[in-house]
Amino acid sequence: MPVPTIYYIRHGETAWNAEGRLQGVQDIGLNERGRAQAAHAGRILADLLAGDGRDKTTLPFVASPLIRARATMELVRTELGLPPGDYALDARLREIGYGTWEGSTLAQAQAADPAVYARRLAEKWTVSPSGGESYVDVQVRMTQWYRSVTSDTVAVAHGGTARALMVALGFETPASAADLYIEQGAVYVFGAAGLQKYS
Repeated sequence: MPVPTIYYIRHGETAWNAEGRLQGVQDIGLNERGRAQAAHAGRILADLLAGDGRDKTTLPFVASPLIRARATMELVRTELGLPPGDYALDARLREIGYGTWEGSTLAQAQAADPAVYARRLAEKWTVSPSGGESYVDVQVRMTQWYRSVTSDTVAVAHGGTARALMVALGFETPASAADLYIEQGAVYVFGAAGLQKYS
């Protein structure tokens, strides 16, 4: 079976992104900058699809169920001239869960839980905060999601799920992906030829 191409967009900025807070599965909406980033990603995607000779009306669109991803998807689809709400949701695309750290800055997480914070600093891929997930957990569900994709797809999700997918597909290692910055307002294309970022 041919390898599907994934046009992957991280959600736009939220107030918690701007404040350096760990969002995880908390439902935080886009801020003004985030809405502009989402629209920008939509314009990049429109150019990519046109350049690839793809009919945007035949591609599946799927988003994380978190509101920041859904709002981004709706702005992207608006830029493409498609009905904003006509896309699927998949819970496997939700962001990594940070458990008791959600809502905290890294400094606050370190102060509240210094031992686990130090372990996670050394082994980010495998260590999780209390009640949260490790990147290994996220990699498992992103691998399951990718294996369920049967055709080229537009996905809007999160930075953590992007890192996990990069490792699952062999584009990064856990060590290289752990602190990789995933840009907002960009389109990452996962395909047979490798991984490309367009911003």
